[in-house]
Amino acid sequence: MSQAAGAAREARKLICPHDCPDRCGLVAEVENGRVVAVRGDANHPATRGSICRKVMEYPTRLYGSERLLHPLKRVGPKGSGQFQRISWEEALSTIAGRFGEISDRYGPEAILRYCYGGTMGIVQRWPVGWRFFNRLGAATHTRTICSSAGQQGFAYTIGAIRGADPETITDSQLVILWGINAVSTNLHMMSLAQEARRKGAEIVVIDVHRNLTARAADHFVQLYPGTDAALALGMMHVIVKEGLHDAAYVAANTVGFERLLPRLEEYSPERVEGITGVPAERVRWLARRYATTKPAFIALGNGPQHHEKGGMALRTMSLLPALLGSWGVPGGGALRSNGGYFSLNERALDRPDLATGLLPSINMAQLGSHLTDRNPPFRAMYVWSCNPAVIVPEQAKVVAGLSREELFLVVHEQVMTDTALYADIVLPATTCFEHADYYTSSFHLYASYSEPVIPPVGESRSNHEVFRLLAEEMGFKDPCFQDSVDDIAVAGLDNPANPFLEGVTVERLKRERVVRLKLQGTPFLAYKDGVFPSPSGKIEFYSSRMEKEGLDPLPTYEPAIEGREGDQELRGRYPLQMVAVPNHHFLNSSFCEIPLMREKEAEPNLQIHPRDAAERGIGDGDPVRVWNDRGECRLMARVVDSVLPGVVASQGLWWQKYAAGSAVNCLTPSRIADMAGGACFFSNLVQVERA
Repeated sequence: MSQAAGAAREARKLICPHDCPDRCGLVAEVENGRVVAVRGDANHPATRGSICRKVMEYPTRLYGSERLLHPLKRVGPKGSGQFQRISWEEALSTIAGRFGEISDRYGPEAILRYCYGGTMGIVQRWPVGWRFFNRLGAATHTRTICSSAGQQGFAYTIGAIRGADPETITDSQLVILWGINAVSTNLHMMSLAQEARRKGAEIVVIDVHRNLTARAADHFVQLYPGTDAALALGMMHVIVKEGLHDAAYVAANTVGFERLLPRLEEYSPERVEGITGVPAERVRWLARRYATTKPAFIALGNGPQHHEKGGMALRTMSLLPALLGSWGVPGGGALRSNGGYFSLNERALDRPDLATGLLPSINMAQLGSHLTDRNPPFRAMYVWSCNPAVIVPEQAKVVAGLSREELFLVVHEQVMTDTALYADIVLPATTCFEHADYYTSSFHLYASYSEPVIPPVGESRSNHEVFRLLAEEMGFKDPCFQDSVDDIAVAGLDNPANPFLEGVTVERLKRERVVRLKLQGTPFLAYKDGVFPSPSGKIEFYSSRMEKEGLDPLPTYEPAIEGREGDQELRGRYPLQMVAVPNHHFLNSSFCEIPLMREKEAEPNLQIHPRDAAERGIGDGDPVRVWNDRGECRLMARVVDSVLPGVVASQGLWWQKYAAGSAVNCLTPSRIADMAGGACFFSNLVQVERA
């Protein structure tokens, strides 16, 4: 306990709900029942007290003018923001009544559930809603919008979505951050890389955009968007050609190496230069530096997999450690995601058995088309933990779909987002400061428990509570709808097929708060025993599984339709590749409602190379129009060399209520990537002119 302004102030520990992917330990300073400050938990074994500025501003989300405090019903046109306060009883009765009417008239499959990553706990994120809508028989969606393509590509190579323990990065002599702006999106990855550098390591950043991470690196390798696989193949070409690979490791721990050799012959540094824009000698330098600096670690980011061929890109990149035998070595290996170590009992969580048959499913990245073009149309939609009006590709279609008067839209949300503006019923949601949950991580190897540190603000209620009440209102008698938060977590953690969860129980998590998975050795050295969870038990240069599924079984590079070497007619009309890269002060669309975060971002802008700007008569600070066949937006030009000629970049997803006309996702395609239904935001051709 400490004293501040004469009032008792208590420090309460909790866990950040945004797996960005750091999953930080937090400390809330609570005074008179209010959170007055948020800082990092110095005793958290993985995040060790540092957190991003975004999360420090959580008190503004809790108590700011945009916080939703009561249930609301729409009384004006959709999108107008005209609402009237109603009781929870009226809200629940209205939702249950409309769902019942639509189910009776059109079938429950005319109702669509939609959620993603607003809160990412074991209980509050998906399961409670999935159970309800499975029982209802409502349409579902794939959970693919963020990282499914890259994770599938990594799994084709390794066998599971399990990489190196990030805590071993400090033993690296070379850290490659590939397609990941760690300073802005994976703070502790950068902290560990910098700790390794203090011990003598070098940091290399490979990216399409000279971002904050690139500026902090020792070396920056810049390439054209969507060409990462070609660069990786060029590196392999040099490593093998010059005999820098670990032949003994390759022979003992991989399959298909001999089949790979003819493919590598196709990717000389000179050819790779023509594809990627990376000079041939730079390709050779990168390959040699990676092969001869041991141990070397590669962090594989989200960027390269947000392309039409993003799955193959991550598959190809993830093969590099196999050539050098760097798995099982402190400071070696690679990391795309560690979510596979936390594999839960998904059937017990989601309860697909509650559905009476196979439910219709959509790809969540194609929401716009499903809301506007589907026949028969969806008649209702329930959104939680997501802001599709901002984050989904082909944004104009999404907004048009949400604007349909005949679509009964319910949004359960913490603040008045762009999506909530189109709702018929808005329900106020709790934050992680107000509800209990259990957490996994896609970065570090600790499970955790977090309890509420303050009572719910206003009349806000958690996802768990609302779906329980809705089930009661709908007359669902299934016992699972009476499960507590602890009951659901117990079911999820009960997965005998996952040995890493052994000993990770609800009781232990509530007692210890943060629990390391059951892992052999300290530090944990992934695949030290040479056994991989792939079909062959080895790293697969040649994947028979991919061959059976109609994919190229070897790593390869293919140009995207909307790319530098893609459709030439399309390229003639739209000659610039646009990437909508993360900014430093928003987390996707989260935190845009906080004035300080918007102030720090200043305004939505478009970074354009001086050559491209000069060709279009564009000066620094000029307003510009950016467009393609899908839509257009207005941004402020930043004439900089942070992008290559022929590439433009816009940072951050701005809500239209704060920056009308700057919706960069009105330009992005809803085309699906090559693997696992992933979204391909960055395969995006545009034209730009001075506005």
